[in-house]
Amino acid sequence: MKDKIVYSTEHGDLREAGDDRDRKKVNHVFKNTHAFKKDGTVRVQKESKGRGGKTVSAIYGLPLSEIAMMDMAARLKQKCGAGGTVKDGIILIQGDKVDMIIQLLQQEGFTVKRAGAS
Repeated sequence: MKDKIVYSTEHGDLREAGDDRDRKKVNHVFKNTHAFKKDGTVRVQKESKGRGGKTVSAIYGLPLSEIAMMDMAARLKQKCGAGGTVKDGIILIQGDKVDMIIQLLQQEGFTVKRAGAS
């Protein structure tokens, strides 16, 4: 049996050809870019594309530091009774909790809009 490294925590799956791996990295970088205005308004929308059919509520434009955003995500997850995470300055809460999140953020004093198709 041939000893060959097939996975690295730094580079990921090493079984693929080098060209494909580079292309995947480039696509991943541009995949999560969103064109929301930086106007001080927090936008909340329901998303399911690229998530295996699972629905998440995405929160964009929160004017918070990374640590404050993690704290806000923890409070929202607890109030919604759902899991979630913070990725690239976006809070993702599992499930369709858009209405609840909008209400909670307005109570915190943020200007909030529903984004995307209803």
